[in-house]
Amino acid sequence: MTFPRATARLQLHAGFTLLDAARQAAYYARLGVSHLYLSPITQAVPGSAHGYDVADHAAVSAELGGEAALRELAAAARAQGLGLIVDIVPNHMASDVTANAWWRDVLEHGPASAHARYFDIDWQPADPALHGKVLLPVLGAQYGACLRDGSIALGHEPGQGYCIHVHGTPYPIAAGTLAAADTVAATLALYAPGAPGQRERLHGLLQAQHYRLAWWRTAPDQINWRRFFEVTGLVGVRVEQPEVFDAVHALVLRLYAEGLIDGVRVDHIDGLADPGGYARRLRQALVQAGRAQGRPHEPYIVVEKILAEDESLPANWGVEGTTGYDFMDQVGALLHDPGAAEILRDYWRRISGDGRSPAEQLLAARQRMVERHFPAERAALVRCLLRIVRLQDTTRDWSAVQIDRALSAVLAHFPVYRSYAGDTGRQAGDRAPCAHAWTQARRALAPREQDPMAELLALLDALLGGSAFADTGPAEYALRAEALRRFQQLTPPLAAKALEDTLFYRLGPLISRNEVGSPPDRPGLPPQAFVALAQARARALPHAMLATATHDHKRGEDVRARLAVITEDPQAWLRAADQWLAATEGPVAATDRYMLLQTLVGAWPLALRQDDPAAVQAYLARVAAWQQKAMREAKLHTDWHTPDPAYEQAGQALVHAVAGQPALWSLVAGQAQALALPGLVNGLAQALLRCTLPGVPDLYQGREFWDFSLVDPDNRTEVDYRARARMLAAIQAGEPAAVQAAWASGRVKQAVIHACLALRARRPALFARGDLQVLPVRGAQAPRLLALLRSHAGEHLLILVPHLCARELAFYARDEAPGQAAARFWGDTAVQWPQAPDGCLVHDALQCAHVRGPADAGPAAGTGHAGGALRAGQALPVAALLARLPVALCHVARG
Repeated sequence: MTFPRATARLQLHAGFTLLDAARQAAYYARLGVSHLYLSPITQAVPGSAHGYDVADHAAVSAELGGEAALRELAAAARAQGLGLIVDIVPNHMASDVTANAWWRDVLEHGPASAHARYFDIDWQPADPALHGKVLLPVLGAQYGACLRDGSIALGHEPGQGYCIHVHGTPYPIAAGTLAAADTVAATLALYAPGAPGQRERLHGLLQAQHYRLAWWRTAPDQINWRRFFEVTGLVGVRVEQPEVFDAVHALVLRLYAEGLIDGVRVDHIDGLADPGGYARRLRQALVQAGRAQGRPHEPYIVVEKILAEDESLPANWGVEGTTGYDFMDQVGALLHDPGAAEILRDYWRRISGDGRSPAEQLLAARQRMVERHFPAERAALVRCLLRIVRLQDTTRDWSAVQIDRALSAVLAHFPVYRSYAGDTGRQAGDRAPCAHAWTQARRALAPREQDPMAELLALLDALLGGSAFADTGPAEYALRAEALRRFQQLTPPLAAKALEDTLFYRLGPLISRNEVGSPPDRPGLPPQAFVALAQARARALPHAMLATATHDHKRGEDVRARLAVITEDPQAWLRAADQWLAATEGPVAATDRYMLLQTLVGAWPLALRQDDPAAVQAYLARVAAWQQKAMREAKLHTDWHTPDPAYEQAGQALVHAVAGQPALWSLVAGQAQALALPGLVNGLAQALLRCTLPGVPDLYQGREFWDFSLVDPDNRTEVDYRARARMLAAIQAGEPAAVQAAWASGRVKQAVIHACLALRARRPALFARGDLQVLPVRGAQAPRLLALLRSHAGEHLLILVPHLCARELAFYARDEAPGQAAARFWGDTAVQWPQAPDGCLVHDALQCAHVRGPADAGPAAGTGHAGGALRAGQALPVAALLARLPVALCHVARG
């Protein structure tokens, strides 16, 4: 297989296994993708819904069907002409003592374990009580309370022997630490926690282990091993170590060598010690594995990477690109009118009473993360820096308190996920963000030139990547390398938790712009800027993924497209918001109520009716689950660590009150209905751009129909493949469908995607290598149309999408014969064809997407062309090209 033309992302779990995926291979092949793109296939903890909690890198998940099922899927895919791409998780594993044999071995044997170097554990932390031990913050209460109430007890597992039961989970006992009696019963009685003497004996046994049991709340302050973000259930893996790399990748290398997979998606690459070095090593390993078995093709490698607004993927990584969060942000921003931003922000400031800019609020969120959520990681870095400064008599007087203060300021102002410096200093792409962080830290801590903190900040700048240390002595080199690694592995979780999992739940002028990969201060994107970004991607990373929905999105692609319509008439929306806030006044903050209104309206199912109580309650239950998560992530009135039941219950009551109060229901339903059809127009434009611009379009499972999902787990629900297969069969058979039915069902979206992917299959070089330019548009509605041309080797693609006029184009989804309304709206608007070449024919690639009502019979799919032969400089009338749909895709070639 070659690089993908288009991918379909599938979320695997026990309810949708590898064999279930195999059963959908034929459907996805008919839809037009070239590769199935699978969530992690390795053995995860039992019951995992996503697979990122890997328990065994060397085995295909038994719950997914095991390796036999993977081979069946690969065979089914190959039979349909499809390849496979798998998601790999090199950064972390599940810290599950029963499922993860490596972790269990570390807990049993401590630093002497054969796997002690596999995990990122500090065996000599500041706390002497943890020397040679792993902190296990797994207790539901204080250690002493759990010891007394029997939550911690000696147990015996048949076939495994003695263990420590912690809330029912068995933990290993180090050899030689248990004084066993003659029988199991007698031994258990010796350590029974019921009496003081026995409890002391049990405590002594626990003290002798290579782990220290602790209350779960101790994790932020005392953890001595790297986690994935703040998730104690996921332990960081040292994949930079050669033996760890080999163990983690043995399975995927074998699968690639055998031709079962064609490439990989690397999860959270910024969490690794050396992302660039890892990516280069991975490519080399895959290439060598493939060549050993006679595979000539290069592997396809994409990485999960959040790019800041002015950040590019390092060119020396040797990967095809990112998984598409950057495109998801850019195409979403294109749908929003930047001119509405200040109106919506003013409203937010009024109801929130918070006049800070998004940048100021992000800084506050980052400061909270630094101080309260990652203190243990910060303290470990401070200790390492302190050891470095004490190597020299000119720097030894700096204290840990001073270093911590300076470091915290730098961390709070760091503008990107991470830097990629090494022992030779910073790369070119690191210099601007690092300069920003240190400049802002100096302004905060050392506003006067002679302030001693300026000197310390300059020293930290040098130590954390600003100067080379390749030629230093072994002791200093080791400390410098450790400090840099700790710094670079701390900034990614800090960035993600502050922005995506805090600020985006606090700041809500318009939540459709609060999405993974989006900067907090880019409310919209002009067409020229959008196209420039697409052109840059075509030059640098032509095979990068283009996504509009993922398993991690905050809200579905068509929720965002619907809410974007608000920016076309923000005042009308705010009048409705005023009514909502007045009608719902009570214990729930106005900001939470306003974000709830946006969610209720944005995710409102197209067919939802008041007279269907089961559907109404099912919808409100989804919204209620979103709301609880949103409130806790915001960390203002409640949070995950210290929930406020009263506040959360008030929020839940408000959600469910919508159905019982006609005034509330009418208000929300009215807004949903006003935005629904325009939102579909935006959604169709978004889908067309994803499928036609430079890059590899990635279709998240089932999103060929409308996507009104919310944040996980709502975005990972079951897909109705039977309905999609029936609809696709009707489209391919050319069966006509009424306009309203086609739009309401999602048939029109599926048909547009299918038509685009079919053309990609017929003209792969045009899509893979075609350049991109903007065509001039003339006429009354010229500012409301984006006309793009892709050209390669004498053939062309003409791409037309409406811009910021979705409200006025609702007739496309409503009228059974939209041609007359289209002619009235577009009028004399025309696209200017380039000066050359002459004699090309314009073939309508979306004819199979056309829906035909009783008064709108058009040419059958696959026949004719629009407009005849083109002349150089000819103007193409938009009303004819957009007679049936608000978007167009035309293949232009000779003959």
